[in-house]
Amino acid sequence: MTKGRLEAFSDGVIAIIITIMVLEMKTPPGADLVALRAVMPVFVSYVLSFVFVGIYWNNHHHLLQAARHVNGRILWANLHLLFWLSLTPFVTRWMGESHFAPWPVALYGAVLLCTGIAYFILTRTLIAHHGQESPLATALGRDVKGKASLVFYAVAIPVALVNAWLACALYVVVAIMWLVPDRRIEEAVTRRTG
Repeated sequence: MTKGRLEAFSDGVIAIIITIMVLEMKTPPGADLVALRAVMPVFVSYVLSFVFVGIYWNNHHHLLQAARHVNGRILWANLHLLFWLSLTPFVTRWMGESHFAPWPVALYGAVLLCTGIAYFILTRTLIAHHGQESPLATALGRDVKGKASLVFYAVAIPVALVNAWLACALYVVVAIMWLVPDRRIEEAVTRRTG
């Protein structure tokens, strides 16, 4: 199967996720700048989630650029990833509206962890389909950054129940890790087509 429909569907779902997140933000109760203080936790949680969804969209785009075609297992692995991403607006709003209370921050981390696991499964499914010698497999290598992210999320979940701000700091560290450009897949695609 060609990958076009999978890419188009995924792009559409991710666009809807971002739209839902922004629509979940309510306007402040007053008409002055002081009123913005009341919605600041919701805005901060939105920014963090927007960055995460953006990172997944960017990496998903590169991942599929390295793929030549897809099969049924890849379609299901991709749906698994989109399922966990689709929970982002819910946990984002709960975390923001609760002013970063321990349980919402822990659940936010659980969704991040499950999303990370789903992305890992998608990468492994693509590699299994394209082969261990494929440009994708070569580009991902041992995927240290991906595995480290899962460890950070797993640690942050119980930490959130003790210190929610420290857990949020761990989430930010993961986001910063992924904001640093990772050119492995781009370079592998360029080598294949160049």
